[in-house]
Amino acid sequence: MEQRRPLRILVTGGAGFLGSHLCSRLVEAGSDVICLDNFFTGHKRNVSNLRDRHNFELLRHDIVNPIFLEVDRIYNLACPASPVHYQYNPVKTIKTSVMGAINVLGLAKRVKARVLQASTSEVYGDPREHPQKESYWGHVNPIGKRSCYDEGKRCAETLFFDYHRQNRVEIKVARIFNTYGPNMDLNDGRVVSNFIVQALQNKPLTIYGAGDQTRSFCYVDDLITGLIALMDSPEELTGPINLGNPTEITVSGLAETIIDLTGSRSSIERLPLPDDDPVQRQPDITAAIRHLGWEASTELQDGLKRTIDYFEAQLHSPASA
Repeated sequence: MEQRRPLRILVTGGAGFLGSHLCSRLVEAGSDVICLDNFFTGHKRNVSNLRDRHNFELLRHDIVNPIFLEVDRIYNLACPASPVHYQYNPVKTIKTSVMGAINVLGLAKRVKARVLQASTSEVYGDPREHPQKESYWGHVNPIGKRSCYDEGKRCAETLFFDYHRQNRVEIKVARIFNTYGPNMDLNDGRVVSNFIVQALQNKPLTIYGAGDQTRSFCYVDDLITGLIALMDSPEELTGPINLGNPTEITVSGLAETIIDLTGSRSSIERLPLPDDDPVQRQPDITAAIRHLGWEASTELQDGLKRTIDYFEAQLHSPASA
């Protein structure tokens, strides 16, 4: 009986927070994994545990430029995902989303690969619908400081569906809600990493606005399970599919939880609310439950404890000194 060869899988943005966890999971499953990253926000240390694995390859490349490979599947995770990083060079951010999508879709078309787009809950903007369902078109400022990311991801979704309709490319679109866990950057700029680093250093936790805006936080292991389930789903299930934890918490509540878990002496410092910051963010994951049999299972306190342990080790490592 002929033995099937392992799947050849390209992960763009593979040395980033989500990408590194995805690469690890795929390598452990026996796939041949090519991790592509330009290291703008990704780090080699995130995939150092895979360096000696025979089925892992690390490639420095910017997905704004075309790439020519022979692969069976592509996970497109390449794009800065925190406001600090994506607003640093907004033109580069939108080029990464749009040109990156064109390049991975062109590759998928040529080699007949299935391709998954890591989209975002930011396509819903500051939503007028709560919780957010995939059918909601969103409420986005097209010319604001966040629009390089929001509109870049929205345009990428358009490209995915146009390539699917026009060229019959097999696509999957995941709309990822707030995710946290190990391998987040110390200077990531996202609320969980900000709060944990500030708490571990006994610095004031900076809350923007009153702190009554809500978020829903999904632990990274759960999110990766959802991405793989979507990629492995029947061809006709294109998405978009929301992936996130629907348990809602206020930003103030998150700050208090982290202070408690770290035993920190930190106070709370309130700063002005950034432009276009969403008031509410909560996924409706009915479609993920129905079509993928997926829902987040990690309790917030458990996930935060693991993330705190990771950041504590990072803060005490020689590299962060």
